[in-house]
Amino acid sequence: MKQINSYCHKKILVLGLAKSGVTAASLLHRLGAFVTVNDKKPFSENPEAQGLLEHGIKVICGEHPVELLDEGFELIVKNPGIPYNNPIIEAAIERQIPVITEVELAGQISEAPFVGITGTNGKTTTTTLVYEMLNAGGKQPLIAGNIGTVASGVAQEATADNTIVIELSSFQLMGIETFNPKIAIITNLYDAHLDYHGTREEYKAAKANITKNQSEREYLIVNADQEDTMDIARGSLAKIIPFSTTRELTEGAYLKEGWIFFNGEQVMEIAKIALPGRHNLENILSAMAAAKLSGVDNSAIKEVLKTFTGVRHRLQYVADVKGRKFYNDSKATNMLATINALAAFDAPVILLAGGLDRGNEFDELIPYLKNVKALITFGQTAAKLERVGMVAGIKQHQRVDNVDKAVPVAFGFSEPGDVILLSPACASWDQYKTFEVRGDIFIEAVHKLK
Repeated sequence: MKQINSYCHKKILVLGLAKSGVTAASLLHRLGAFVTVNDKKPFSENPEAQGLLEHGIKVICGEHPVELLDEGFELIVKNPGIPYNNPIIEAAIERQIPVITEVELAGQISEAPFVGITGTNGKTTTTTLVYEMLNAGGKQPLIAGNIGTVASGVAQEATADNTIVIELSSFQLMGIETFNPKIAIITNLYDAHLDYHGTREEYKAAKANITKNQSEREYLIVNADQEDTMDIARGSLAKIIPFSTTRELTEGAYLKEGWIFFNGEQVMEIAKIALPGRHNLENILSAMAAAKLSGVDNSAIKEVLKTFTGVRHRLQYVADVKGRKFYNDSKATNMLATINALAAFDAPVILLAGGLDRGNEFDELIPYLKNVKALITFGQTAAKLERVGMVAGIKQHQRVDNVDKAVPVAFGFSEPGDVILLSPACASWDQYKTFEVRGDIFIEAVHKLK
């Protein structure tokens, strides 16, 4: 960890706890800052805040009072999930107090370079693939970010011999000032999180922040099949490395005659790749490009691609119960992810879907439901999904209270050879704290059947 002194004796407000806030507050305290933590959860129900208080950090819990800013803070480190229309954030911006996320802190203290991955879909799979390829290639990678480990915590332990592979959300990227990955990846861009960002352009601008501090010494791996991602690339100073699943490229990663290629070099037969789903070829191409740029040889890349079958909650194979194969795709929190999941199967599908209502309809799903023989819905969007299911001609429908109850109902509709797929097309927050909780409940319910 770099011993920086830029925060010494500065008054800093850490807004919102969870893992990232606790780590950021502890790090800033270690760097000599005068830290105040503010979290909405009451102190008596807040073990994280209680622990920070024991270490001499000031904590204010129960609300986000705007009057806090009168204490003269020089910086705010914001939990990524707190929107910018939060009254404290709005007031801080008006007073020209900088607002960052803890990813910025990670970039400032890390001795290790970063491979940063963002995009609408495929971030977790791509991040895991890059990590596994670097690991197989002996590059001593560490994994961090939106995938579950706090970046500024990982950065404290990293050395110059490591590489930090970091998954980055648009929420995190809005709060960076100097963060600069050696290699950046943008997997794809589709409408998402518009309830947070307001417009597609704002969302795109947040994603573009991954490359805003890159120079010609760094690399930007970008989806050449999308105009939005290529538009971001045109505004970058980095060396552009495109990837495409639709055409051969003169440079970058692409598919040709049943093989994956990088810069004209044949790397591996597609038929030997273990990870299912054509959409995953985007993730594989971008991860391979990052690995090749990091000096990983083809044998290590092939070793990973022959054995890697996916990450938890992303088209994860769970079990075979009396000839029915169960898959957990709880991380499918938007329509595109569910479309990609459905495209991965030729067998008849019983689809479990539903969740948080963000105001959108689901008509884009209709052309992809032709292989769905039964639809089990739950959550706030159940009625909307039932409507598109009827339009698509699905004859078997049932609405249930939750995922746990959906599993035995789905089994009742199924026959040997069918796929039972949890792919909600919605966020989980109407019923579950995270998509991981939702997926774990699905897995547990499947095992109850066994």
